[in-house]
Amino acid sequence: MLSVSALRVAGRHGDLVPPTSFDAAPGELTLVRGDGQEHRTALALAATGRCAPSSGTVRWGAPQASARRDLRALRRVSAIVDAPEVNEAELHLRVRDLVAEDLALLPRRYRGPVRPEAWLTVNAFADIEGEWAQDLPAARRTELLTALALANPETALLVLDSPDRHTDDPSAWLPFLAATAARAGRPIAVVAVVGDVPDGWAGPTAEIGNAVQHDAEDAVLTEVPA
Repeated sequence: MLSVSALRVAGRHGDLVPPTSFDAAPGELTLVRGDGQEHRTALALAATGRCAPSSGTVRWGAPQASARRDLRALRRVSAIVDAPEVNEAELHLRVRDLVAEDLALLPRRYRGPVRPEAWLTVNAFADIEGEWAQDLPAARRTELLTALALANPETALLVLDSPDRHTDDPSAWLPFLAATAARAGRPIAVVAVVGDVPDGWAGPTAEIGNAVQHDAEDAVLTEVPA
């Protein structure tokens, strides 16, 4: 399970991620809502161990001997998906080239002799191999980038950065991500950091900054009258 407790990421002129807490369990899709793309991307980076928190904790599973080990363990099992200016599909890449690049980044023991064309066929993406990656419809984009993240057998946590920025229709990504989390034989903890939680969603949700008020209340309770 991913456990995020009062996680805060400081920025140059304020908090990129104000104190935020949530859990994400294998087999479930968790939606975390936040205003501002920079805040959503910062949370996605911190929740996958790519960015060390300024305060608070983030870890996968049982606590390690140190925060540094927690982050190292988290990075090993997590993948950040489609983060703007981090690892979103680049303008100049066709799908087959994007797949070739991503497969080349797999840990050496998992690379094998698989050619991009074979991977695209096996994973039912042969019909789009010649398309520009940036021009894919929202649903196919999310499906492709998620499948590439899961090409690493060690991946147990996916954090998608703003899948709703590509479309106003949540059916293009919400059912797919929920099904990905609950897939038989390989349950995945899936977190989608979004601008808005779709109407009718009854699964786990959280809000960036949801621990700010809690911290303030704790501070009041610990004040000692003069």
